[in-house]
Amino acid sequence: MTIPAGGQKFAVVEAAPFGMKDKIGYALGDTGNNFTFNLVNSFLTIFYTNVFGIKGAIVGIMFMIARFFDAFIDVMVGRLADNSELTSRGRFTPWIIRMKYPLLVSAIILWVPLISGVPLGARVVYAFITYLAFGILYSFVNIPYGSMASAISDDPDHKTALSTWRSVGAAVGSAIVSYIVPLVMYAGNSKQINGTRFFFGAAVFAALGTVCYVALTRLTTERVRVAKSEPVPFGKMLRDMAHNRALLVLVIVDLVVVINQNLSGTMLTYLYNDYFQNKTMMSIALVFNFTTVILIAPFAGAIVRRFGRKESAVTALLFAAVVYGSLFLIHTHSPAVYLVGLFFGSLGAGVFNLMVWAFITDVIDNHEVLTGDREDGVVYGVNSFARKFAQGIGGLVGGSMLSIIGYVESNKGGAQQTTQVVDRIYNLAAGLPAGCCLVAALVLLFFYPLSKRRVAENAEVIKERHATNTCNRRYAGG
Repeated sequence: MTIPAGGQKFAVVEAAPFGMKDKIGYALGDTGNNFTFNLVNSFLTIFYTNVFGIKGAIVGIMFMIARFFDAFIDVMVGRLADNSELTSRGRFTPWIIRMKYPLLVSAIILWVPLISGVPLGARVVYAFITYLAFGILYSFVNIPYGSMASAISDDPDHKTALSTWRSVGAAVGSAIVSYIVPLVMYAGNSKQINGTRFFFGAAVFAALGTVCYVALTRLTTERVRVAKSEPVPFGKMLRDMAHNRALLVLVIVDLVVVINQNLSGTMLTYLYNDYFQNKTMMSIALVFNFTTVILIAPFAGAIVRRFGRKESAVTALLFAAVVYGSLFLIHTHSPAVYLVGLFFGSLGAGVFNLMVWAFITDVIDNHEVLTGDREDGVVYGVNSFARKFAQGIGGLVGGSMLSIIGYVESNKGGAQQTTQVVDRIYNLAAGLPAGCCLVAALVLLFFYPLSKRRVAENAEVIKERHATNTCNRRYAGG
């Protein structure tokens, strides 16, 4: 395998060896992300339909437009981060330090309950502008955060560890939000949603997220620092990306998986609110949907070393497709039976979610092997583009499906749905994950080129190149 010459130098940073501080700090970064992101992803649709009284189809279109715009912002932020000044804290950490407080504000103003009293047109405009602002500011924190993984260490085992710990951190944040919100979002024993409780809950979670970002920037160290003589021309960068088959396939798989995640969180909320009518079980279901990865996490490193990332993810996604398909076929009326199926289905889907961030670092390494250029932020931004695009599609599909099946909206906390409507909610909640997991598994199996052997080969090439192109540079406080 040839090693193309690159115009980049790799700075050696005097710092403590990679260790537990990095793992905990990186995990807390995604805990902070999910204190706000999971709240938005799982509950904003039902807040808009049942507090703001906006039709599901309008919510879906609004989400799609905002996410499509936000997807392009991700690529822009990735390029800005890649080409920003290399500081004593690295290249990506300073972005998180600067942008966490604007994100805090945007995460709170989404949920202002007083807006439910203004005319419908004003409600829609307010919802769209604040949702768009949140997405943009989230990108300015999340893209540098995701790009940091390749900068913290270039060791494949360390990258697996960071991906695992990030997934655990995300699961913890999601679990806390998923468990607490259904228990507090209703007015007493009523089945009507309380907008004021949502608002104050969102403020608390946004503040907790900011604390997590502070811990992230203090506990992690960027050790792999690329000193660029000049930015890679934008046209060349796009051509190189188009020839990176691993990136293109991962983008497609992530599209499908994130559509599934987005729809699963939203539809579970409606399933337990309207079909099972059980807010306690809603909490448990949402916790299962996001936290089963914690059970797999201790074994992730051993699984990857034995079978490889691609091979493990394909098997687990096929298993999840079978479980969700079974739930669809039995159409149970028991919330407990559904919980059992959800547990195993989310366990299968969780394997890919546990490893997806290491998939991205593999693709970043593959891009460097193919082109000679290190573009952590842009590659991560392109993948995030796909995820935001998928969230837009998921929002459109979820909102549109609610209108298609006849779901009745209300700005008074909710309305009673017909038996036909709630049965259709069940079919969506079980059928969509089955189809998405099956498609993702097949695409990954037949088209993704980074097998266990290929990843190991790329790691050796990267190691050799970095040893050749190293410039000894010290950063105070690095």
